[in-house]
Amino acid sequence: MAYFMISVDDPDTNRRFAESLGAGFPILSNPTREVAEAYGVVPAGGRGFPARWTFIIGGDGRILRIDKRVNPSRAGRDLVAHMRDLGLD
Repeated sequence: MAYFMISVDDPDTNRRFAESLGAGFPILSNPTREVAEAYGVVPAGGRGFPARWTFIIGGDGRILRIDKRVNPSRAGRDLVAHMRDLGLD
């Protein structure tokens, strides 16, 4: 199992953010917003702020669940609950 975050910020900004959190996982950069657009997190054309959504993707590449109500203060707990619900714990 692997997990990571993706952001439309540049790599240096994401590196500093990861260091400030002591993150033990990668924070990927998508400054062109192509991936964010493909997943519907930002409107086509890349305008506006990206939504904070959590995608749980199975080993076969299929999206198993999308959480569109992400609350940063409990996102980790919510992710664990989603994974347990899907039998991925």
